[in-house]
Amino acid sequence: MEQVIQVFGAILILIAFGANQRGTMSPHSTIYLTLNLAGSVVLTALTLNDRDWGFFLLESVWAIVSLYGLVRIARGLPPAASH
Repeated sequence: MEQVIQVFGAILILIAFGANQRGTMSPHSTIYLTLNLAGSVVLTALTLNDRDWGFFLLESVWAIVSLYGLVRIARGLPPAASH
């Protein structure tokens, strides 16, 4: 069951990444950041069981950055970095 949850979390992140690469989703959009946040929170939680600290660092920072972007959007602020 843990493997199914892990794959689900990864798929959420990969959907956002793939859509961004195709140009159909902005990395500053609410849906992009929400998919990344949800996927990274799932994967972060799973790393705690396995004590996989490198993966924990990667996914927890990914979650924090995604949450930061969502908070900026909720406050009506522009994206932290624009191209």
